[in-house]
Formats: sequence, structure tokens, C-alpha cells
Amino acid sequence: MDKNQTEVVREFFLSGFSQTSSIEAGLFVLFLFFYVSIWVGNVLIMVTVASDKYLNSSPMYFLLGNLSFLDLCYSTVTTPKLLADFFNHEKLISYDQCIVQLFFLHFVGAAEMFLLTVMAYDRYVAICRPLHYTTVMSRGLCCVLVAASWMGGFVHSTVQTILTIHLPFCGPNQVDNFFCDVPPVIKLACADTFVIELLMVSNSGLISTISFVVLISSYTTILVKIRSKEGRRKALSTCASHLMVVTLFFGPCIFIYARPFSTFSVDKMVSVLYNVITPMLNPLIYTLRNKEVKSAMQKLWVKIITFR
Repeated sequence: MDKNQTEVVREFFLSGFSQTSSIEAGLFVLFLFFYVSIWVGNVLIMVTVASDKYLNSSPMYFLLGNLSFLDLCYSTVTTPKLLADFFNHEKLISYDQCIVQLFFLHFVGAAEMFLLTVMAYDRYVAICRPLHYTTVMSRGLCCVLVAASWMGGFVHSTVQTILTIHLPFCGPNQVDNFFCDVPPVIKLACADTFVIELLMVSNSGLISTISFVVLISSYTTILVKIRSKEGRRKALSTCASHLMVVTLFFGPCIFIYARPFSTFSVDKMVSVLYNVITPMLNPLIYTLRNKEVKSAMQKLWVKIITFR
């Protein structure tokens, strides 16, 4: 295929949410609140875990701190561009910027999927093998598992990006979303993308679905292995926050990626769930149900006031 033909389209138009100025102004305020909340909540968790000796030595909170960092990265891939576009009538993004955004979206998103799976394994060991928990979930193993999550995300995203950049774009350039993602972008290709779509669905869709099934299976196994009602109640209390995060994150991802790349009117709203809402809710879900984190935050606040 002629290389020049693949470079005809050098920029894309993002459809955004609305072309009405008053509506976009209201949406800007709303999404700015979401984004500031994401930063405040996740940075607070990261600082709290890093500053508290007990939390920093605990595998669960070490993984939680890494999840907060991934949430910050994930939302930052799309939200700043979205906020800036509320003031632009023509929501342009260059071809190169679009590919970079697509790469990091899948890089960080897949890394978060793998990390949530690691966190489910951590809860399984903590509840089902409590006497061996500190031995099994050593800091060394936790670091290896976090690094493996990042590496898995990198490999996944590299595959998605390579499949995309080899497509020719020479016609329509209206991306039907507020950011560049694989499904709406490859629809614009000037080629038959049926095989590419199957490969991408088997990649993103399979990773999302399998990870979700593994997570649900691990929590089910935990509940089945616990015999006493009191133990099961404690396990439910511990795992409930994880289950909420898993459902909020994986549900929309499976809806978007585990089907052929057809467009539905709700796709933008579903994208908001896993791009913006979930990273904002994660700190609330984990801290409101966790006495140890709330206690450590109070101690941190006292230290800050005393230091002043």
C-alpha cells in the first residue's frame, strides 16, 4: 500500500458532547470538578500511604497507592484535552496526537485491569491464607506484580497502536467521541477493517472479559471457602469496595470493547464512566469503607497543622 496514501488525513475532529456554548460551559464546570476531585482524592491516598509506616508496609495499601497513581494517569490522558475543547468550536486533534492519546489510554487502562486482578489475589491470600499473608505477599513480589501489570499494559497497547497506524486514513475525519479510541478511529479508515476489528476485539475485549471473570471468580472463591457467618460478613465488608471498583471499571470496558465496533448513542456516556467517574470514585470507595486509611489521613492532617 502506498505510504503517502496512509498520511492523507493529518488531523481529526472530535465530536465532543455539544456545540451549544451554554451547555458546554456547564459541562466544563462539571468535568473540571470531576478532574480536580480525581487529583485531590488520589494524591491524598498516595501521600497518606507513603507517609504512614503501617500502610506503607502493607501489601494491600501499597497496591492501593499504585492504583491511585494509575487513576491519575488514566484520567489525565483524556480529561485535560476535553476541558480545553469546551472552549473550541472546532475540536481538532492531530493524527500524531490522536495515536499518542490512543496508546497511553490503552497502556494505562490495561495496566489498571491487571493491577485490579493483582489486588483480588492479594485479598484472596489475606482472607484464605492469613497466616502466610506477609510471607506470600512480600514487598518484592508486590513490586514484581506491579511491574508485570505495567508491562502487560505496554504490550497490549503496543499491539493496538500498531494495528491502528497501519491503516490508511484518506476520507472522513470526524471521531465520534471526545477522545481518540480504537473503535471510533478505525471506523474512519479507507480500508476493510473486519479482520483488524476481530483482532482488536480479541485483544481488548478478551482482556476485559477474562480479567472480570477472574476477579469475580476469586471473590466467589473467598466467600465459598469461609464457613462462619461472621467470617463471611467480614470478607464481604473487605471485598465490597473492590467489587464496586471492578464493576464500575470493567462493565463499561466490556460494553465498549467486547463487541464489534458498531456505534451506539450511549457510547460517550459509557466512556465517561471509565475515563472520569471511576478514577474519581475510587478514593471515596476505598477510604469511606476503610478505618485504617481514614485514621492515617487524620494523623497526616494533624501533622500538617502542627507543622504550620
